[in-house]
Amino acid sequence: MSSTSPSPNRPPGLPQDRRRAAVERMAVGHLASMGGTFADTVGTRHRQRLVWLSLLAMPLLFPVALPGMATAVGAFCLLIACGLGLGRSVPLPAWLGRRELHGRVQALLIRMVGRVVRVIARVGRPRLLSLSQPSARVFNGFMLSAAGLSMMVPVPIISFDNVLPALAIILIAWGLRLRDGLMLLAGHLVTLVAVASVVLLWWGGAHVTTELLASAGLAASP
Repeated sequence: MSSTSPSPNRPPGLPQDRRRAAVERMAVGHLASMGGTFADTVGTRHRQRLVWLSLLAMPLLFPVALPGMATAVGAFCLLIACGLGLGRSVPLPAWLGRRELHGRVQALLIRMVGRVVRVIARVGRPRLLSLSQPSARVFNGFMLSAAGLSMMVPVPIISFDNVLPALAIILIAWGLRLRDGLMLLAGHLVTLVAVASVVLLWWGGAHVTTELLASAGLAASP
C-alpha cells in the first residue's frame, strides 16, 4: 500500500500567495517602466508614487555610495507627504523632475527589490484599516515628512545615516499602499527613532567639536 507524502509546496491560491504575487507584480511592473527622467519614471498618480518612493528608498538600506540619492528621495518623500495632507498629488519641482535614474541606481534597484519585496509581501496585508483612512492622512503625512527630513539632514561623521529613515519610508509607503495599519505603526516608530538619532548625532557632533576647539585653545572666551 503506497502512501503519498504531502507536497513541500503550499497549495496554490492561498491568500498569502496571492498577496505576494500581487506585490511582486506591482514592484516588477514599476521597475519595467523605469528609465528617462525622474518625472517620467514616477508618474503623477499618488498610489504609483508611493510604490516608487519605497523602491527608491531600498538601496539606502544598504551601505552603498549613491551621491545625491538621499536628497532626491527625501525631497520626493516630502512631496508625497504634502500630497497626503492635501489629498492630491503635488507636481515635482523642475530640478527633481529632470534628474535621471542612472544605470547604477537601476541595477541596484533590480538586484535589491526581490529581497525586500518578498519580506513586504510576506508580512503585509490589510489590517487596522482606521490607520490608513482619509481621516488619518494628515498624521501619516506628518510622519512621512519627518522621515524624509531626517534623511535629508546631513549628519556629521556617520557615513551610513540613511538606514533608519529609509526603513521608515519603506514601511510607511507600503503600509499606505497595502492599507496595513500594523506596518504603518512600525514605520511611525522607526521614524521617531530616526529623528531622535539625527538629533543625538548633531548634539554629539556639536559637543565633540566644542571640546576639540577648547583643547586647541580656539574656543571663544566668555
